[in-house]
Amino acid sequence: MLSRRELLSSAASAAFACSVLPAFAAGSDSAAQLGALMNTFFQENLNENPESATLLGFDKGANAGLKSRLRDESLAGAAHAKALNASQLARLKAIDASKLAGMDKVNYDTLLYVGESRAAIAAFDFGGAAFGPSPYVVSQLTGVYQSFPDFMDTKHKIETADDCDAYVSRLDAFAGQLDGDTERMKHDAALGVAPPDFLLDRALEQMTAFRTAADKSLLVTSIATRAKAKGLSDDYAKTAAAVYDAKIGPAMDRQIAQAKTMRATATSDPGMWRLKDGDTYYVATLRSATTTSMTSAQIHQLGLDQAAEITARIDTLLKAQGMTKGTVSERILALYKDPKSIYPNTDAGKADEIAYCNQRLAEIRPKLPSVFARVPSYAFEVRRVPSATEAGAASAFSQAPAIDGSRPGIVYFNLHDSSEWPKWALSTTVFHEGLPGHQLEGGLALSNKTLPLLRKTIGFSGYAEGWALYAEQLADEIGMYDDDPLGRIGYLNFQLFRANRCVVDTGIHSLKWTRDQAIKYFVDNGGNAPSFAAREVERYCATPGQACSYKIGHTVWTKARERAKAALGARYDIKGFHTAGLDCGRVPLDVLDGVIDRYIAQAKMG
Repeated sequence: MLSRRELLSSAASAAFACSVLPAFAAGSDSAAQLGALMNTFFQENLNENPESATLLGFDKGANAGLKSRLRDESLAGAAHAKALNASQLARLKAIDASKLAGMDKVNYDTLLYVGESRAAIAAFDFGGAAFGPSPYVVSQLTGVYQSFPDFMDTKHKIETADDCDAYVSRLDAFAGQLDGDTERMKHDAALGVAPPDFLLDRALEQMTAFRTAADKSLLVTSIATRAKAKGLSDDYAKTAAAVYDAKIGPAMDRQIAQAKTMRATATSDPGMWRLKDGDTYYVATLRSATTTSMTSAQIHQLGLDQAAEITARIDTLLKAQGMTKGTVSERILALYKDPKSIYPNTDAGKADEIAYCNQRLAEIRPKLPSVFARVPSYAFEVRRVPSATEAGAASAFSQAPAIDGSRPGIVYFNLHDSSEWPKWALSTTVFHEGLPGHQLEGGLALSNKTLPLLRKTIGFSGYAEGWALYAEQLADEIGMYDDDPLGRIGYLNFQLFRANRCVVDTGIHSLKWTRDQAIKYFVDNGGNAPSFAAREVERYCATPGQACSYKIGHTVWTKARERAKAALGARYDIKGFHTAGLDCGRVPLDVLDGVIDRYIAQAKMG
C-alpha cells in the first residue's frame, strides 16, 4: 500500500513537475524548426492514414475529404509509406539537435527513434502490423478484413447525408484495400514468408465468417440501422449492399483463395527462425516493441526470474485462502474451474460480465486524484469484442477516445468463452486497459495542451504496456483489492502471465519451441486455461516481440519510481513522479529514464 505520507504530501509538490520539461527552448532556431516539422509530419501522416483522422476525430474541416478515403494497402502504398518515413527521418536529422533542451530534446529523440525503428522494420520488405510489426500481411490478427468492419461500425460517424456518402466511398475503397493485402500476400509468399498453418486456419475461419450475404454483413447493416435512426434515405443501405456484392465479396473471395493456396504448403513451425532473415527480423521487432537493446536471452531470463518471485507471492495468498494442495498452477486452474466465479457462456451472462467491468471502472475513478495531479475528462467504457472476430482477437485491448471527446475510450474484452474470464480475473484487466492504465495514460496525452499533436498520436509498446502493468500494481496499492482477496490473486496471476510472456515469446522465436510446447508452458507455469493460452501463443506468432514489452516496461517504470524514492527521500511525491512520467507523452523507455532523472534533479533543487 502507499504510505499516508505519500498520499498526503502529493498535492504540495506535484506542480513543479510540469516545469521539468518546458515546451520549447525560447529563441532556439532548432526548436522552432522542430515545432514546424512536427506539424508537417502530423499532416503528412493523416494524409497517409485517413483512418487515423477518423480515430482522432480530425476528419472534418480542412481534413473532411479524408473521411471518404482509406490507407493504400498495396505494394505501391507500402513503398510510398517507406519513402515518406525516409524523407521524414532525413528532414529530422537536418536539425541541429545539440541546440535542443528539455521537452524539445525529448520530442526530437522520440521522433528519431520512431523513424529509425520504422526504417529497420521496412528494410525487410514484407509483413504488416497489428499490435506491432508483423511478418504477415494477413493472419488471424492482421489484415483489413479483420479490422475494417468494426472500425466502420464504431468509428465512422453517421449523422448526415455527407457521412453516409463518405461511408459508401470507404466501402468502395475497402475492396481495393482487400486486393492490396492479397497482392502483398502473394509478394511475401514468393519470398517464403507465410503464416504457419494454424494461423491460416484461424484466419480462414474468420474470413469465411466475414464473407456472408450482403444483408447479413455488418458493413451493410451498420449504415442501414444508423441512417434509418437519423431519418436518412434507405438508398444508402441499398447502395452499400450493391458495393458489397459487386466489389467487396469478390475481393474477399480472392483473398480467401490466396490464403488457401498458402495453407496448402504451410508448416506448423511457429517461430521467426524458420524464415530467411527471420532471426534478424526478430531482433528488430524486439527493439521496436521494447524500445530497449535487451537480447532475447536476457529477456528470457528476466521472465524466468520474475515469474519465480511472483509465483512465491501467489502461493502465500492461495494458502491464506485455504488452498494448500498442488502446485500454484494447479490451484490457479482450480480457481478457473470454480463455478461460483464463472459467468454463464450466454449473451445474457456476457452482458452481466461487461456490466461488472464497467462497475469496477466507475469504482476506481474517484480514487485516482489521490495519486494523480490530473485525470482525463474523457468518458470510458467497457464493451465486448464483436462476435465475428472474437475467435482470433486478443483477449482484451483498448482503443483511445477521440481527441475532442466525441467518442469515448473503449476497453474490449474477448468473451468468446466466458470460462476464460472468471470474475476474479476481470478487475486487473479493467485497470490495465482502462483506468489507471491505457485510458488514463492515453487520455492524459490526448488532453495535454503542451504536447504537440504528432506526439499525442505516437505510441510505444514498452512505455504504454509497461505503464498499464504498473497501473495494475497501483490499483492494488490504492486499495482496490482490500475487500477482494481473490481479485488480488488475479492481479498477481496476470503479473505472472506477463513474466511468462517473456519466456514464451523468446522460446518460440529464438529457442524453436513448438506451438504446443508454448501453450503447455502457460498452462503448467501460470494456470492459464488452455484455450486462452492457445490464443495468446497464436498472437505472439503473428506479432513477435510485442508480448515482451509488458514486463520489460513495467520493470523500467517500477525501477524509476524506486530510484526517485531513494534519491528524493522526504521530497519524493507520487503525484510528481506520475506527472513527470506521463506529461512527457509516450516515449521510448531509454528516453523515459532520462525524463525521470531530470525530474529527480529538479526536485532536489526544489
